[in-house]
Amino acid sequence: MTPNLHIGDLPLSPPVLLAPLAGITDLPFRNLVSSFGAGLVVSEMVASQEMVQAKPGVREKAELGFGAVNTSVQIAGRDAYWMGEAAKMAAGNGAQLIDINMGCPAKKVTNGYSGSALLKDLDHALGLIEAVIAAVDLPVTLKTRLGWDEHLMNAAELAVRAEAAGIKMLTIHGRTRCQFYKGQADWSAIHAIKDAVKIPVIANGDIVDAATARQALKLSGADGVMIGRGAQGRPWALAQIAADLYGLPKPSIPEGQALVEMVQGHYAAMLDFYGEELGSRVARKHLGWYMDGVATLPALRKNVLTTRSSNDVMALLGAALDPAQNQEVAA
Repeated sequence: MTPNLHIGDLPLSPPVLLAPLAGITDLPFRNLVSSFGAGLVVSEMVASQEMVQAKPGVREKAELGFGAVNTSVQIAGRDAYWMGEAAKMAAGNGAQLIDINMGCPAKKVTNGYSGSALLKDLDHALGLIEAVIAAVDLPVTLKTRLGWDEHLMNAAELAVRAEAAGIKMLTIHGRTRCQFYKGQADWSAIHAIKDAVKIPVIANGDIVDAATARQALKLSGADGVMIGRGAQGRPWALAQIAADLYGLPKPSIPEGQALVEMVQGHYAAMLDFYGEELGSRVARKHLGWYMDGVATLPALRKNVLTTRSSNDVMALLGAALDPAQNQEVAA
């Protein structure tokens, strides 16, 4: 049975969510994941001040699928004024949910006293949370980590204070900031955070399939899971995990010509979204993941990723992704 979760008044079903991934979970990819089925997809993290001041590339990250019920806009920053203004801008453009990032471990973010650096100053973190909640009538959620390092594991304290301030859901990545993405996510450590609050808690980190999702839910006691890297090259992964966990209809996983057509559609959407030159560059990592999934021959893989003409790339994808055509090329 699918858990009956809500963020404010918005249903969250199934509780299998797409994580925000910088440079990956743009609008074309989120739309593709949503087409298979996902309880929620989250935009790439956008810097609040840069978003309001319209710095090139920033609003595109938040292109947001405004108005889509299952899309959340994630903002980050260190200044309460700009965080509030960014939330207002997203809400004014039709966003359904606002998510606050207090988990990003990247040095360029934490050196600016944003992301997971806020775990070192919970009073300041609460000021940002309160500013965003006061700025909009939308549900506001929070994504963070277990703590800054093994000596400062304070996510439970932050969770309690965030819930009191009005946060509607928490997502916890089962690592500290100083772990970055090393080692194994500690799903059991999320349990103390789940026990500390009444709002939904989502487990994140190293969840890539139904088996890891089940184990994460068991150890954390969480209400749902968030998938990040496990969806790279597998936009159907969330729907597949949800089907296995909750008995929902299984997605039709494309193979052969159906996979070719899906990837060509994704590629065309990226070209349309970013423009020809930038879109071709942004697409390469996605095309690489798709080809990894079907063990494309190395020479053909290299050809797809180095060919400059988007028309040629589109034509090559048939051979690269359909095993029958792939073998014909090899012969």
